[in-house]
Amino acid sequence: MARRVTNRRKLLVTLIAWSVGVAIFFPILWTFLTSFKTEAEAIASPPSFLRFDWTLENYGEVQERSDYFRHFSNSVIISLGSTVVGLVIAIPAAWSMAFFPGRRTKDVLMWMLSTKMLPPVGVLIPIYLIFRDTGLLDTRFGLVVVLTLINLPIIIWMLYTYFKEIPGEILEASRMDGATLWAEIIHVLTPMAIPGIASTLLLNVILAWNEAFWTLNLTAAKAAPLTAFIASYSSPEGLFYAKLSAASTMAIAPILILGWFSQKQLVRGLTFGAVK
Repeated sequence: MARRVTNRRKLLVTLIAWSVGVAIFFPILWTFLTSFKTEAEAIASPPSFLRFDWTLENYGEVQERSDYFRHFSNSVIISLGSTVVGLVIAIPAAWSMAFFPGRRTKDVLMWMLSTKMLPPVGVLIPIYLIFRDTGLLDTRFGLVVVLTLINLPIIIWMLYTYFKEIPGEILEASRMDGATLWAEIIHVLTPMAIPGIASTLLLNVILAWNEAFWTLNLTAAKAAPLTAFIASYSSPEGLFYAKLSAASTMAIAPILILGWFSQKQLVRGLTFGAVK
């Protein structure tokens, strides 16, 4: 028998959810407001929330100093490129683990996940030397490769979870009808797992878009994405908070808009198979 949820409990849960949501969103809101302040107002104490002289000078100076659209295009190419390559590799890998599991399948999955526990700085020097010697340093192709490898364990884990919820009898029926291996994956498995694949794609784009460690250490100018665009406003001369906030707002705005419009698909995919 289902337990009745009282209105008081609903109100309490709603207040807690809103409090957590406001606490998470407030830094983004403060960064957005600071981007419209002058440098003097940005460091004023006590700070002003809304009552200040709004200005667009910071955005103009940021665009004049740094080519935003070049950094933006680099971020789009790197994040989408690493996501597409990752899915091409991960879908067959997750399919084989989900429907043809071996005795070591779980061990392999745990090993792949354990690679995410390694501090990136531990492998920075060998990867940097490999990129330098192979000509991949400060190239978008090089970043696509490294971000694909970094996020591949998460992609395979998520897809494996989604694929396990698909009845194997459906795939067996397609084989009995004469479907080839790739026809089974492309025309039967993939359409059924679209919610899971979509959420995996969105999550990987967000992870690649926000990756800072590798983009700052493996790029200089030509392939620098928006994370390097933000970091350029932290200099030995000091922090220019208003300009830094403007650069940060311009960098996170595209991914925030993407997340806002795709939130239903993301939630649907993350809860795919949770209820039987």
